[in-house]
Amino acid sequence: MPISVRATIKPNSRKGPLVEILDDGTLTLYVRAPAVEGKANKAAIELLAEHYGVAKSAVRLASGATSRHKRFDIDL
Repeated sequence: MPISVRATIKPNSRKGPLVEILDDGTLTLYVRAPAVEGKANKAAIELLAEHYGVAKSAVRLASGATSRHKRFDIDL
């Protein structure tokens, strides 16, 4: 059964790649990729897969493809 994760993406980040967990349970994803042509989304999927220890194919962008605020479904 997949879990749903809310995340805010920070593209072009010098701090990344990094996952921060906020007090309300949402994640902040710092990725080095720019927010063009889906590069930041792809980097976020790779980062979440590494963070949760699953394959990249187990992480899907459920909503927010063009927004900083996204929802991912992850098959654990």
